[in-house]
Amino acid sequence: MNSEIKAKTEERIIELLKTVYDPEIPVNIYDLGLIYGIDIQDDGKLTLEMTLTAPNCPMADFIVEDVRIRLNTIEELTDVQIKLVFEPVWSREMMSEEAMLELGLL
Repeated sequence: MNSEIKAKTEERIIELLKTVYDPEIPVNIYDLGLIYGIDIQDDGKLTLEMTLTAPNCPMADFIVEDVRIRLNTIEELTDVQIKLVFEPVWSREMMSEEAMLELGLL
């Protein structure tokens, strides 16, 4: 996979991540700052590092599976691995300005 295809694939990944919502918060997981890393290898393997707003989030399995289902629709990806991480701990400062506005925090 060349750099142009990687860049377009990453854009598509971000587009799809912006369609995934934590059911308890009306903001998508990308703008919430829950995505820590997007790593696309030349062979199309994706490793996505993400976190949750709280380690004991009751919707964790639902959110991760929703992400996996959506990312598996991208033809350029040969494998999707999602790593749920809790370091660094998520905080409100990780949210985009758009998310803060939407939640009335600005």
